[in-house]
Amino acid sequence: MTDGNPDQLDHQLLFEIIENQLADGHPKKVKETLMRLCMTGHSRDEALELIACALAPEMHLVVELGESFNLSRYEAQLDTLPETPWIAGE
Repeated sequence: MTDGNPDQLDHQLLFEIIENQLADGHPKKVKETLMRLCMTGHSRDEALELIACALAPEMHLVVELGESFNLSRYEAQLDTLPETPWIAGE
């Protein structure tokens, strides 16, 4: 349960989506990315945070702008992790 903070809810929702993607095995790139990040020294929690950084802009486009989920764009962002060039200021 959240304290009513919408940012916290969004954060939890991203992690729920990622855990569902891992459980479903789709997209396959999510599990591959988790494994790659963990094998290069990131903890599972750090890796999930990074994956959430790739998922967040895609979800923003879907929820806020009504665009269709773009699997290719999401997978391309996963491929760049741990770099996050799409985040302003990096």
